[in-house]
Amino acid sequence: MGRRVVRELRRADRLLRARAQAVVTRGGRTATVVGGGVIGLTCALELARAGHLVTVLSADPAERTTSAVAAAIWFPYAAAPPGPVLRWSAESAEVFADLAANPDAGVSMRTGRLLERTESDRWWASAVTGLAEVPAAELPNGVTSAARVTVPIIDMGVYLGWLTAQCVSAGVRLSRTEVADLAEVDGDLVVVAAGLRSRALVGDDTLAPLRGQVVRLANPGLTDWVIDDDNPAGMTYVVPRFEDVVCGGTADLGAFDTRVDPDVEHAILARARALVPALRDAPILSRAVGLRPSRPEVRLEWLPGERPVICCYGHGGAGVTMSWGCAREVARLAG
Repeated sequence: MGRRVVRELRRADRLLRARAQAVVTRGGRTATVVGGGVIGLTCALELARAGHLVTVLSADPAERTTSAVAAAIWFPYAAAPPGPVLRWSAESAEVFADLAANPDAGVSMRTGRLLERTESDRWWASAVTGLAEVPAAELPNGVTSAARVTVPIIDMGVYLGWLTAQCVSAGVRLSRTEVADLAEVDGDLVVVAAGLRSRALVGDDTLAPLRGQVVRLANPGLTDWVIDDDNPAGMTYVVPRFEDVVCGGTADLGAFDTRVDPDVEHAILARARALVPALRDAPILSRAVGLRPSRPEVRLEWLPGERPVICCYGHGGAGVTMSWGCAREVARLAG
């Protein structure tokens, strides 16, 4: 081990010790967050900013979590109940809008179209600004209405690295540890934010996978996104980021298979290229499958029992969308 690395390790240890003493002096807690995806890391950062000494335990690095698969367009998809989801999403939208000015965060504000093939239900509209109707002459076949709106797009390949760095700068300790039993976890406070793995940790049988498959294409110069959730051939979305375009997708409730299905990919590409012809010659860069943690309602509450445990999981397809609002709620609960 080089001298420079040793010096950095010693410096980090001194900083952690000093922070621990400061936390004790201020009456803060030692908090352990189980889960290192976007929800877990954001909770850790908000807890650290609130004065707690925080450790994150995660079986995988952030870039290998379900969060890394997300197209990560701001939209409260497959999440309930509407009231809290809208509040957490709106709070997060404000943070992401501010982060769009930071070139290191991987966030951009982009305009796109949400296509509607059935009755319009824009319960989320109060959380965004500048919503406008798409003229009927511009609607694709089978689409009855559409909204044009500007929302945050989060490039998770960049953002997760930025978020991790923010945690480290705030004094959060990151540990590659797989947790099988909450009784093994130290800390005055524990936050369960492990996505689908939360099911086994707290015995919640209502938590189930919502399988999503995506394929990423080279970006031919697109900036506008489009979502066609009610496409009769299958849910379809095209989300341009900086260098690539995320095309999806699927929403297979109860499916645990994380292997890429070539037939599903072929169908995704056919739908995406029909919707956005500019993608017809765009080469494939990568593909992935993620298991969204689906639940009838997001669970953000104290876990009953003697141990101080806060649950924060079950965000469905809106983990990134609600991440800042939920993390601040966790920090408020922690006190």
